[in-house]
Amino acid sequence: MEYVKATTILPEELVLEIQKYVQGKTIYIPKQKTTYQKWGTLSGGRKLIDDRNVSIKNAFKNGRTFNQLAEEYFLSIETIKKIVYSE
Repeated sequence: MEYVKATTILPEELVLEIQKYVQGKTIYIPKQKTTYQKWGTLSGGRKLIDDRNVSIKNAFKNGRTFNQLAEEYFLSIETIKKIVYSE
């Protein structure tokens, strides 16, 4: 998280208004919900997991057992079941 001095980026009137509620404290201003991205979107980690899950579902459809998939992908049987039975 990057810290920025409020007086360098906000108009003076807004700083004065904020000071009515908090002074000398660090406050967190979250992103707007429309700018959120899913975990791993930027790094590509999300795509790797999605691709792995598709492979697991296909292997299950082709006759692999929960135990076999759990050993192959180093996941618990419960995690394999969640992946297989998800949308």
